[in-house]
Amino acid sequence: MFRDRYGLALSTGSAAARDAYVEAMDLFLAADVGAEQGFARAALEDPSFALAHAGRARALQMRGRGREAAAAMADARSAANGCSSREAGHLNALGLLIDSDGPGAYAAILAHLREWPLDAMIAQPCCGVFGLIGFSGRPGREAEQLAFTDRLAPHYGDDWWFLAQHGFSQVEAGQITEAERLLEQALAGNPRNANAAHIRAHVHYEAGEREEGLTRLEAWRRDYDREAQLSCHIAWHVAIWRAAEGDMDEAWRVFETDVAPGGAWGPPINVLTDSAAFVLRAELAGAAVPDGTWERLSDYAGEFFPNPGTAFADIHAALAHAMAGRGGKLARIAGAAAGPAGDIVSGLAEALGAYARSDWEEAVALLAPWMAGHERIGGSRAQRDLLEFALLGALLRSGRTEEARRLLVLRRPVHAPAPPLAALRAAA
Repeated sequence: MFRDRYGLALSTGSAAARDAYVEAMDLFLAADVGAEQGFARAALEDPSFALAHAGRARALQMRGRGREAAAAMADARSAANGCSSREAGHLNALGLLIDSDGPGAYAAILAHLREWPLDAMIAQPCCGVFGLIGFSGRPGREAEQLAFTDRLAPHYGDDWWFLAQHGFSQVEAGQITEAERLLEQALAGNPRNANAAHIRAHVHYEAGEREEGLTRLEAWRRDYDREAQLSCHIAWHVAIWRAAEGDMDEAWRVFETDVAPGGAWGPPINVLTDSAAFVLRAELAGAAVPDGTWERLSDYAGEFFPNPGTAFADIHAALAHAMAGRGGKLARIAGAAAGPAGDIVSGLAEALGAYARSDWEEAVALLAPWMAGHERIGGSRAQRDLLEFALLGALLRSGRTEEARRLLVLRRPVHAPAPPLAALRAAA
């Protein structure tokens, strides 16, 4: 019987299907290009190989192609006769995920992993800051994320995919030294693992190692396909570091070519959130934002996220609408936000509206209450810095310099934000 790279049996009699599936799985776990095509080749070699169809469905879902993912999942279910119990559980968990039943998928994944902890395609949806835990809206989700990967760690040993994911859990929980060690191991195991290269950038960010982080990441991404899963987001890291270095011309160039709508490909959630986050950081740094930029991002948000439902996207859509002066769209997010993080989405949408109106006192009053619990919206600590920077900017512009200085002193602690905030940090 054929097996995958983790030793799990596969219900296919085709060596070619097995080989294509294993290759596609590695590409998927490394966030590299070609995973969906690889899963498609496996299914073509053996149309009855249900996991090949399911793998393609998951790869398509990660690229924001929901309808195609649903069709591929239907093919997987049609081919499910003759699956092992492990594969049936695999299909059930991924099916719930493709069907947008996040709570059901999470429960199914936890149950499945108790019996088959090495089913990496089933563990993957719960890893990272955009996963089922990261986007759960629950308080304490960073501790929950670390507990999840802690439980799996004894089973995976020095596996390059898992080491990176466990390292990300540690970064978000503040265990930077431990994470650095794991990420170096992950990159040694697979130097082209985009997840490890990306998460290593988070270690540099948290440690305030801007120059080293920028040098390493720019060198690594030269050979990374612009159509790959993390291309847009890795470029965002480069752009914000360039801005922090004071090289705004290069920062804007990277933004326009590799981050913004119409630049390099990226899943819509990355394009929206990374674009809005960069532009506000640039504005805070004193850069002139080109005319029409916020309107372009508001249009993009309206096209790809017309209805509130994903807190992290909703916050950035609210920012784009607010800064573009589109109060009706902003009010819709504030009024229609629901789910576990609906309260914080509504509150932050109102706060960002005040910020866009230059009502600095109101912005401070509305932003401040959410600083202690904004992990609930999802995303990484580095991404959510945007909210603290907005608060700092509002404090400075309202003349409340001492409060801004105290907030900087209390911030976790070491990296310097972009000017003009950097000047205040130096004074602090």
